[in-house]
Amino acid sequence: MSKKSVTSFGEWKSPITSAVATAKASEFQDLLIDIADNGNDVVYWSEIRFDEGGRTVVSSCEVGKSEPKDWTPAEFSARTTVHEYGGGNIFVHKGTLYFSNFSDQRLYKQLTPDSTPTPVTAADTSYRYANGHMSAKTNLIYIIREDHSKVESGQAKEPTNSVICLDPSTQQEKVLACGADFYSTPKVSLDGEKICWVQWFHPSMPWYDTELWTAKLTKSGDAVIEGSAKKVAGGKDVSVMIPRWTPSGELRFISDENNWWNVYESALDGSITNIYKMDREIGRPDWLFGNQPYDTNPSCPGEYVVSCDGLLTLMENGVKKKTFNTGFTSHLLLNFSESGRVYCFAHSAIQVSTLISVNILDGKVEILRKSQQVDIDEGYFSKFTEICYNTTDGEKSYANYYKPTNKDYEGPDDELPPLLVKAHGGPTSSATTSLQLPIQYFTSRGFAVLDVNYRGSTGYGREYRLKLADKWGIYDVDDCCAAAQHLADNKLVDKNKLCIDGGSAGGYTTLACLAFKDVFKAGASHYGVADLELLAKDTHKFESRYLDNLIGVYPQQRDIYIQRSPIHNVDGFNSPIIFFQGTEDKVVPPNQAQMMFDSVEKKGIPCSLVMFEGEQHGFRKSENIQTALDGELYFYSKILKFNADLPDGISDKISISNYA
Repeated sequence: MSKKSVTSFGEWKSPITSAVATAKASEFQDLLIDIADNGNDVVYWSEIRFDEGGRTVVSSCEVGKSEPKDWTPAEFSARTTVHEYGGGNIFVHKGTLYFSNFSDQRLYKQLTPDSTPTPVTAADTSYRYANGHMSAKTNLIYIIREDHSKVESGQAKEPTNSVICLDPSTQQEKVLACGADFYSTPKVSLDGEKICWVQWFHPSMPWYDTELWTAKLTKSGDAVIEGSAKKVAGGKDVSVMIPRWTPSGELRFISDENNWWNVYESALDGSITNIYKMDREIGRPDWLFGNQPYDTNPSCPGEYVVSCDGLLTLMENGVKKKTFNTGFTSHLLLNFSESGRVYCFAHSAIQVSTLISVNILDGKVEILRKSQQVDIDEGYFSKFTEICYNTTDGEKSYANYYKPTNKDYEGPDDELPPLLVKAHGGPTSSATTSLQLPIQYFTSRGFAVLDVNYRGSTGYGREYRLKLADKWGIYDVDDCCAAAQHLADNKLVDKNKLCIDGGSAGGYTTLACLAFKDVFKAGASHYGVADLELLAKDTHKFESRYLDNLIGVYPQQRDIYIQRSPIHNVDGFNSPIIFFQGTEDKVVPPNQAQMMFDSVEKKGIPCSLVMFEGEQHGFRKSENIQTALDGELYFYSKILKFNADLPDGISDKISISNYA
């Protein structure tokens, strides 16, 4: 074993470059199963390809028989913008692919990988579509429609959402459910007689209060029988989501009625039972359509598979039957096939997101596709440890702690590493547990990284999830600061080299930490919120009332918005900051980054602003992701005074104002 080189933290050389972090990288989106004429499973998935400008491409693979085939022609991108965030971009029926196209938001069908997609919705409309499926009984498509026509004509401020059925042969659309502000997950029972959906109203979000409804369909399937619609579950202080009909007609869904998102079943007699009761979460917040943390065996209704606590578990009639050792610690978008296989996206702290199949009979795991080929020695990877620490108001918070790790280097005995605290987005979300090369980029160079699950994060039950009510900008800030101080107090990091970054809501937390606390020496905001009032006035429908819960009702409580907005508290800024922003961001308008930069620059603090032309909320182009990663390290190296291993030319892309 070769001896490690003793080198200052932050100056280690690493094979995990920004180019490696994005090389032929993709991000899985949708996952579906179809059956070939010969009875084989055919797996369909969509993925964002960063080296293709962030285009979303659909691929398929006949299991055991063929290599993956791409379906999406170069001039198409299978991406819906319903709720702006999208998800539920595709569905498949008897070998025919249906997808929403990004450029015109029409729904298309495609018969083969080599055929030209043809539209099944009318041209020149202001409709967007998501989260659909086709019923084999009615041959109709049931889908969420978002109508922007009145917004575009100036007659309304928000689009209208509804559940519709669509005849793909005639392009005729009929509304089945309307009146609520939001809808998701329309599903028709296998006999074609009933439909279910989830709905909610402003100011709720899908992780606060939602309702599960069912209705009877007419024989033609294109209308709801009058008077048959009824609420099955959910309502005030209950979040229900992801309903699924069993082959025998029961309705399963996820509810947090007992504080934790668990699987429930509405029996044929209408009784409702928690069929897998435990103090653990099954599922994650519905920021995107298509979430599926459980699925039923289509050949045996009593069997279903769930993903929870990093495990893939087979249940039968409420009893745990088998737990599979897949070699991964997270399993998403579960699809149970008639063949007895479960398909899902799986990952771990040292494995990228991977499409796998699991045979429920023998537990055999087959890898079908990886989101990225990473040929890097595990000696450069840092495995996280979850820590629990004390925070304000006598409470606890959580974080994933990554030590500096590089098989070729170690730090001097008299030196402690710099720390990068990461504040996740949402804010109703959680720190990722998959292999994140951007995190490993820093840890392999000698940084410690702390990915914080501040109060308000998901995965710890409804009570913890709701702790940010009226406290955004307070508890998240307290918990990020307390996490950093916890490591510094335990002599694990250098208290004078504490940094923080975050994207979107995490960018707000980053800015708020720098504006209201004196803990961090530098920060990076990736498309972060600087002006809460501006966000309340100028954001999309899905999140337009989110702040009612997180901050207070606007404009009645405008004073709180001003108090907690970093843009109005620049006097509190004493630490350098770099901003990364997309020019086409509709969630956090780019003028917020510009205003914040101008204010900090005027104060004389070292700062930098990098605008990415054409990027939206979250960067999709490889070259921009690389610039953001290298640029952040470059910025820290200048502020903290160390010589980082960086590619040539990065200094030309990052201009630091007020830096001598």
